[in-house]
Amino acid sequence: MKRIFAAVLCLVMIFALMTAMSVNASADGDPYVYMALAHNMAEDHAVNKALTQWAQEVNEKSGGSIEIEIFFGGTLGSETECLQQVQQGTLEMTKVSAGSLDSFVPEWNALSVPYVFNDRDHLYKVMNSDIAQDMYMLSEDQGFVGLTWLESGVRCFYTKNTPIRTPNDLKGLKIRTMQSQMAIAMMKAFDASSTAQSYSEAITAMSTGVIDGAENNVTALRDFIDCTKYYCYDEHTMIPDIIVISSNVWNSLTDNQKKILQETAVDMTANYRQLWADFEDEVIKLATDKGIEFITDVDKAAFQDAVKGIYTDLEQNSPSTYEFVKRIQEAA
Repeated sequence: MKRIFAAVLCLVMIFALMTAMSVNASADGDPYVYMALAHNMAEDHAVNKALTQWAQEVNEKSGGSIEIEIFFGGTLGSETECLQQVQQGTLEMTKVSAGSLDSFVPEWNALSVPYVFNDRDHLYKVMNSDIAQDMYMLSEDQGFVGLTWLESGVRCFYTKNTPIRTPNDLKGLKIRTMQSQMAIAMMKAFDASSTAQSYSEAITAMSTGVIDGAENNVTALRDFIDCTKYYCYDEHTMIPDIIVISSNVWNSLTDNQKKILQETAVDMTANYRQLWADFEDEVIKLATDKGIEFITDVDKAAFQDAVKGIYTDLEQNSPSTYEFVKRIQEAA
């Protein structure tokens, strides 16, 4: 009887071990990997919707071997803080503006140069080319690499009280920008005062009058709708969002897991274009109904002329960044 009991107990233990092993490996034999992905957009933002759907698709196609948990709303910190956490190994992935990457790798400035993109078709052509793939690997020795990108619209100025039609209209105004070297250089070229703040800080600052305006894509009006009077289409930059992953995590994945992440990421980027367009239309209607005035008679040529010095400075002092700028322009 004791022998029978021992045999049954042994079988139970073997079954339990096999079950545990099946939980920690997919049908392809890939090990289980958990990844946290942080970003600063709201739960109902197009970004969060796209990332949530992508995480589900990755989990399904990997047979459960890859689990991505999304942390939205800046709960794990600002974009810079999240990038630092990825470097330190306490966060696996994050979605940031390309403008936030320039303090880690200067060449990323190329995507934030004012008027470097002619239009959205030019942006998509560049970001779906070898140019973007080369940029993704620039930060490998910094602890992270790029995986894919998401459109983030066209950045323009919006203000509490002053319509902006020429660079001269910015004089004397305090304008919130990203914590980006290129954004600060741009405002200096416009002879305007810039205040680098996080997105959430800017909402409070503009509502209380600490700043006079900000610059961002039109969907930002959803959060600034009660303190904005004018949205002005100078269209100075088209800075994409970048999804980055820890170099150590990426290198620990199997070839099959890397393939799944890359292929599904490409699909997400392609599908996001319409999702973003719909989101923009939704916010424009909301802003129009709230009485925000959209300024379209902007002297864009005056803004373009004002930033020519940025190109000259890059050519003389940042040749590696300027090389990417040239590649971008030649791809038009």
